[in-house]
Amino acid sequence: MERRQPRHPRFLFIGGLNRSGTSVLHRMVRAYPNVTGIRNSGVPEDEGEHLQTVYPSADDFGGPGRFAFDPRAVMDEHSPLVSDASRARLLAEWCEHFDLVKPVLVEKSPPNIVRARFLQALFPDAAFLFIVRHPAIVALAQHKRGGVPIETLLAHWAVAHKRLAQDLPALRQSLVIRYEDLVAAPTEAYARILRWVELPPHDSREPVSDHNEAYWARWADIEPATAVDAVFTSVAERFGYRLAAPYVVAAEIGGDVA
Repeated sequence: MERRQPRHPRFLFIGGLNRSGTSVLHRMVRAYPNVTGIRNSGVPEDEGEHLQTVYPSADDFGGPGRFAFDPRAVMDEHSPLVSDASRARLLAEWCEHFDLVKPVLVEKSPPNIVRARFLQALFPDAAFLFIVRHPAIVALAQHKRGGVPIETLLAHWAVAHKRLAQDLPALRQSLVIRYEDLVAAPTEAYARILRWVELPPHDSREPVSDHNEAYWARWADIEPATAVDAVFTSVAERFGYRLAAPYVVAAEIGGDVA
């Protein structure tokens, strides 16, 4: 699914759960000549949420694999933080890290997946680029780093992506890319993103590797013992994901790179 506005946004926000591919997507997009992104900032993965003082970061809500469970992490246009003062402070804090000669400013933070409507309320011309990845792979990758139970991580994936699916119709300009489609055809995916933001063609030199295969053997040992509810199954299938082979199928919502 993609929705577009008639003019370039000032901000391009990237969102997606940790270990979904946000960092590689961020590096790919910010390398474009007419795009500027945060780099060498000294904060984890150059994420803008760590370079501002307007709203809490994911760490304040439990961090990766947990933040979307906290209702306070889910922000929209009704937040009391939507104000001219908040907009001015974010601009002052973020713009220290951008080359303001360039027309598109990219900010990447995983929790943007549940607060895009809040950011749109502050920056009405913003565009939102989301990357999603198979829930089993995200859960395994996050479990490896943080030790959160697999079942908890799968539930967190479902909560965050259910919110994304609900918010997409309210976003004026949004695009969803699946990790699996990005690594299968990175050139086509990059070209699609540039067309979407109405930028001229350009070759990406960012290396893109498929790391899913290393996880499938591990998932096969866990899969039979992992119980998921109907809500999880429904959300996963909307994005074209199944917990049993075939794991990736056609999506109902966004993501397919043709």
